[in-house]
Amino acid sequence: MVLEAVTPAMLVVFALILVALVLFATEPVPVDVTAIGVLVVLLLTDPASEMLAEAGLISAPLYVLRPPGADVSAALDNGLSGFASTATVTVLAMFILSEGVQRTGIIQRLGHWVSDITGDSESRQLGATIGIISPLSGFINNTAAVAILLPMVTDVAHRAKVSPSKLLLALSYASMFGGMLTLIGTSTNILASDLFASLTDTGQGFGMFEFTSLGIVVTVVGAAYLMSVGRWLTPARIAPEDDLTAEFGMSEYLTEVVVREDSPIIGQTVAEALATNDFDVDLLQLIRGDRIFLEPLGKKVVQPGDVFAIRTDRDTLVELLDVDGLDIVPDVEVDEAELEVADEAQNLVEVVVAPGSSLVRESLASTNFRQRYDASVLAIRRGGDVIRTRMDHIRLRVGDTLLIQGPAESIERLNVNPSFIVAQEIERPDLRHSKTPVAVGIVAAVVLGAALTPVHIAAAALGGAVAMVATGCLKPGELYDAVQWDVIFLLAGVIPLGIALQQTGGADLLATGVVQSSTLLPPIGVLGLLYVVTALLTNVISNNASVVLMIPVAFETALQLGANVFSFVLAVTFAASTAFMTPVGYQTNLFVYGPGGYRFSDYIRVGGPLQALFAVVTTVGIAVIWGI
Repeated sequence: MVLEAVTPAMLVVFALILVALVLFATEPVPVDVTAIGVLVVLLLTDPASEMLAEAGLISAPLYVLRPPGADVSAALDNGLSGFASTATVTVLAMFILSEGVQRTGIIQRLGHWVSDITGDSESRQLGATIGIISPLSGFINNTAAVAILLPMVTDVAHRAKVSPSKLLLALSYASMFGGMLTLIGTSTNILASDLFASLTDTGQGFGMFEFTSLGIVVTVVGAAYLMSVGRWLTPARIAPEDDLTAEFGMSEYLTEVVVREDSPIIGQTVAEALATNDFDVDLLQLIRGDRIFLEPLGKKVVQPGDVFAIRTDRDTLVELLDVDGLDIVPDVEVDEAELEVADEAQNLVEVVVAPGSSLVRESLASTNFRQRYDASVLAIRRGGDVIRTRMDHIRLRVGDTLLIQGPAESIERLNVNPSFIVAQEIERPDLRHSKTPVAVGIVAAVVLGAALTPVHIAAAALGGAVAMVATGCLKPGELYDAVQWDVIFLLAGVIPLGIALQQTGGADLLATGVVQSSTLLPPIGVLGLLYVVTALLTNVISNNASVVLMIPVAFETALQLGANVFSFVLAVTFAASTAFMTPVGYQTNLFVYGPGGYRFSDYIRVGGPLQALFAVVTTVGIAVIWGI
């Protein structure tokens, strides 16, 4: 009976959703590019189908975005509505607000305080990590919160000789359920509110603190799990070492060589010497007498007696010594201390490839990394695997951790570059400490203004963004760097897909299928089923995409059951923001994937029980607080 209700327009939308899901899951292109591609297909479907109908190839045009009786402009308005959506505008403004708070350095000062009070106790460090990230994620974007706190947590762990793996997974998970404390905690909440408003007769979305009570419940339950069962299940993948070279297992790949008097490379520049062979080798520093030179080394002319610290493997080293006329410096082991003697500032750091980075899907060679950033990559950690050789042509992914050595100026440039997250705390002279009360006050004004006055959250957030610039918390040019544009374009692209699903009756059809397949379940069972389906979907594709697809289905399911619509939509909202079982399910999971040295199975082992626990707690909590 359900299949009989399928129309050609529904089939087109379902086929597009299936293709989008596959592309979101496999990511042959970035998810925001996929979303824009979906938008283009939707915009072209109406006019293309009209031409096919006129040619007699199909019986009638396929109107996937055009309401019945509306003209072609309605389809265009719906198709481009994602760019004008209050959700898109609000998320954009929240990125700016989060950056304004970050620029004051308040989080860095908080990190020093945490390090002082936690000492070398792993349990205190874990408790402090969860206790800070959870409430913080309720008021600034939780993705930004993890990016800010990751260096702090890593440093705290290293100073106390605790494996960072024991803390970083909890950092990611706690940011997710902490983001459910308020409307602005995640972009998913804001998008869900906007979708809910578009489906209801009143046009009202979620209030700022409307689901805070349930957010507190899941935060407490989640924290208790991470401090007990989760702590036991989380592996110590990275052994606490005294230096990063030991942590990345670099002892067999770093050595020093001296240029012999008869070397054929004497008189050549370093760049020319490297270009004459195809060896897998990186020059890290040049020692000439009592002077040490770091990048850029390309223009230095090689002289007899020059000593180079290099990264290469044993077999390549044997060939290199013979071809270039070099000798191994006897009894030398290059470690982190030696790589940092050229400057009192930090020269060896871990750097995580951030979402939206220009390096994603590129290689070190294609981006000309060494010349572009005046720094050398010694190793790449991808989850639990460490790559130390033949790195130049490996295509980088979000979450890859690069062990980088370079001068202090290069490290500082990487630290302020939004393409990277430096996993250690670096002193930043550009932090505006005096603006801390102002930035915090602006965020508080946005939250309270949206909660206690008729001002819409989009207007309040935009006002706050303007205030950040007007008060000097942010410079005008920093506004654009603060925004994660891939998230903005993802929202703009997937919102019309939800409209098409609703417009063609696809959401109603899917809801009918859910209701008919759950005849043996009471309404609370159907509520739990929607949570589980959404959570599983979110662990594979983007959380924003899953909320766009599932909220119309939850809405129609509640209507058919005669149940509380808000409860069903809220279940989907919570499920879409808690993806614990895969590193790709949520951006914060990718942030910690490399620095924690995790394996894919670690997310299932630690996150699987937590996902099941949240399915029960969220479903029961909604039933108790709002009813079914």
